[in-house]
Amino acid sequence: MDLGYGAGRIRLPVDGCEGFEVVLPEERPGAPDETAEIERALDEPFGPTIRDFAGLKAAAIMVSDITRPAPTSKILPPLVRRLEEVGVSEILVVFGLGTHRRMTAQEMALLLEGSASLPSIQHDKDRCVHLGETSRGTPVEILEEVAASDIKIGTGNIEYHYYAGYSGGAKALLPGVSSERSINKNHAMMSDPRAKSGRLDGPVRLDMEEAAKIAGLDFTLNVVLNSNKEIVRAVAGDFVKAHRAGARVVDEMYQRAVKPAEIVVACAGGRPKDINLFQAQKAMENAREAVLPGGSLILVAECAEGLGHPVFERWAMEAKCAEDCVERFGREYEFGGHKAALIARDSLEMDLILVSSLAPALAEMCFFRPAKSLAEALAMARERQGRDARTIVMPFGDLTLAKRG
Repeated sequence: MDLGYGAGRIRLPVDGCEGFEVVLPEERPGAPDETAEIERALDEPFGPTIRDFAGLKAAAIMVSDITRPAPTSKILPPLVRRLEEVGVSEILVVFGLGTHRRMTAQEMALLLEGSASLPSIQHDKDRCVHLGETSRGTPVEILEEVAASDIKIGTGNIEYHYYAGYSGGAKALLPGVSSERSINKNHAMMSDPRAKSGRLDGPVRLDMEEAAKIAGLDFTLNVVLNSNKEIVRAVAGDFVKAHRAGARVVDEMYQRAVKPAEIVVACAGGRPKDINLFQAQKAMENAREAVLPGGSLILVAECAEGLGHPVFERWAMEAKCAEDCVERFGREYEFGGHKAALIARDSLEMDLILVSSLAPALAEMCFFRPAKSLAEALAMARERQGRDARTIVMPFGDLTLAKRG
């Protein structure tokens, strides 16, 4: 079996591995005509339709950045055409960076492809306007250009997210085009035990949706992808109703009951999901319930761009031990630091092994035992767990959510 690793693949050694149990999604094939599937969703929206925007002038379409697999180049043409048909004359594409790094011109062109001629900007978290506050105290502050638009449209893909439950929907607005203050207040709620993959009633998700209502998110167009990045289902319309319909499709394909094992191999899914450790950690969250207490979790992630966030790196560097990092998270919240704290927490509950391109010292600083290869990682895990230890492999750890059955 080959696992995704960066832009390529990494071989899973099978010699002497009769105990392997592979947890695979029950994926649907991609739509025969992806454009037709997007058109269908626009024809059959949940609630508002594009026709409702007739007579309005300016639309801001929020799209994902390079760290997400959303097929923006496929989503935009049908959406833009329909907006133009009802008389919307000013269309601005806004890359929702949240607190991520700015993209290069080449990365923007790669995401837009045939829509590269559309006016586009990248989010600037320091140029946001205040529109109100959620019941949980989160300030609703969004990018000036989005706030000034007549129509606010969110796009993206729906998959599991480790503290928002699922990506997509209102997430295009918060954190996508929100201020750092808004993002930090919202994300601090991830300490709530309900803020986890596959849940829709967590405070982070509900707060995002309240913020989107206050900001006036008018319409969403989301897609559900399979592991080949093919569009399986498109959903459009009301940012809550459409999102829930997409989430149901995600559960049907990717939520799997497992009997926890001593060793779990979780593949982050290759690029862009393993572009850095900050992103790849999400596969660990999806795999957590598959690991027995004290078991070994092997994360396979190239991490070509390193750790991926300066605060994440600083928290890991400043921690004298894993307990120190977890304790710090209990008394203060700083975006980026949460990722170090979550990995530190896992390292106290299980044996963490990382197969990546990171320098060994950097992996160790982030509470992992580094391995040069998957074969070495398996040997390290078996030395600790025993040669006869049950081993679960999650080739699509970025997508598949393990639930204890």
